[in-house]
Amino acid sequence: MKHGRALREGFRDGIPIGLGYFVVAFSLGIAARNAGLTPQEGFIASLLNNASAGEYAGFTLIAAQASYLEMAVVTLITNARYLLMSTALSQRFHPSTSLLHRILVGFDVTDELFGIAIARPGWIDPFYSYGAFIPAMSGWAFGTALGIVMGNVLPARAVSALSVALFGMFLAIIIPPARENKIVLGCVVASFAASLAFTIIPFFAAWSAGTRTIVLTVVISSVVALLFPLTDEQLKQQEASDAA
Repeated sequence: MKHGRALREGFRDGIPIGLGYFVVAFSLGIAARNAGLTPQEGFIASLLNNASAGEYAGFTLIAAQASYLEMAVVTLITNARYLLMSTALSQRFHPSTSLLHRILVGFDVTDELFGIAIARPGWIDPFYSYGAFIPAMSGWAFGTALGIVMGNVLPARAVSALSVALFGMFLAIIIPPARENKIVLGCVVASFAASLAFTIIPFFAAWSAGTRTIVLTVVISSVVALLFPLTDEQLKQQEASDAA
C-alpha cells in the first residue's frame, strides 16, 4: 500500500517533466534523423539514455562516424554529473533498501527527477522514482521518435530550422549562469575559442570530432576546477539550489 501511494505520487509529479522532455526530445529527434537513425532506433536510444547533452553528443558523433570508444568516453564525461547525483540520492534511501532498487533508480537520474526526489522529506521510497520515470522516460523516447518521423516528412528548410532549436536550448542553459558568474562566463568563452582553434590548427584539426570534444572537456573543466575551486559556502548554496 505504501509503495503504491509512492508510485502514484511519483507518476503525478513526473507528468510535467515528461511533457517538458517530450518537447525537448522532438528537437533531439531532428539531430538523430540527421545522423541517420530510424524512429525505432531513436526511441530505443532515448529510452536507454535519458540525457539531452549526452545523447546529443552521441548523435553528433554517430553523424561524424566516430568510433564506439569515442562515443562511450564522450557520453561518460558529459553525463558524469549524474554519478554525483546518484551518490547523493543513495544517502536518502533507507539503509535496508536493496542494491537492486538503488541500481534501478540510478538508471534514470536526471536533473529534474533528482530534484523532485531529493526534495521529499524523510527516506525516499524507490517506487516514487519509478512512478516519475514512467512519464519522463515515455516523453523523452516518444518525443525523439516523433522528431525523427517529422524530420523525414517535413521540407528540408523546416528540418534545418528545427535543427537549430536544440542549440537554442543549450544556449538557454549556459547564458543565465554565465551572466551571474564571471568564472562560468570565462569558461564558456574559453570553450568556444578553444573549439574554434582546434578546428583551424592543422595538428588538432586532424583529430576526430570525438577526440577533440573529449580533450577539450577534460582539459578546460580540470583547469577551471584547479584554479577556481568551490568554497564550502558555495557548495552549501549549490546543494540548497539542487534540493529546491
